[in-house]
Amino acid sequence: MRVLGIDPSLQSTGFGIVEDEGGRLSPVAYGVIKPTGKLPLHLKLYEIKTELETIIRSYGPAEAAVENPFYAQNMKTALLLGQVRGAVLMAVAATGCALAEYSALEIKKAVTGYGQADKEQVMTMVRALLELEDDRIPLDASDALATAICHLNTRLYQLKVEGQDPS
Repeated sequence: MRVLGIDPSLQSTGFGIVEDEGGRLSPVAYGVIKPTGKLPLHLKLYEIKTELETIIRSYGPAEAAVENPFYAQNMKTALLLGQVRGAVLMAVAATGCALAEYSALEIKKAVTGYGQADKEQVMTMVRALLELEDDRIPLDASDALATAICHLNTRLYQLKVEGQDPS
């Protein structure tokens, strides 16, 4: 199963595609979407949406997973993040990809075993789990890969509980 993980942000939306082939996880693609800085908000959101649609159509993930923020530091940040999430959700919906949402705590716990792990710890574990030698992975891309890994682990567990063969 191929999964797209998304870490939404207005400045740098991370994406990561991970494939599970018989229990072995491998990275397919990862990076960040950085909207043009001088654009008005609605055009930045459109840029995020269209780039995500292109990524989904290019790599054909079966499902997508997005980080669902539990809190924001201030009201303005929360509103902006909500608008970015809206663009992300629209991109996923427009391509017909199934969607799951996870809290940062769930993602960190699934990847590091510790829900309060910092971004560097998450990146270290993502690199280890995916056997990535790239030490220049942007933090937002590593968070997106962690989101995809979290979803794959959750799906594997769900299939086992349902008595289905996950292979």
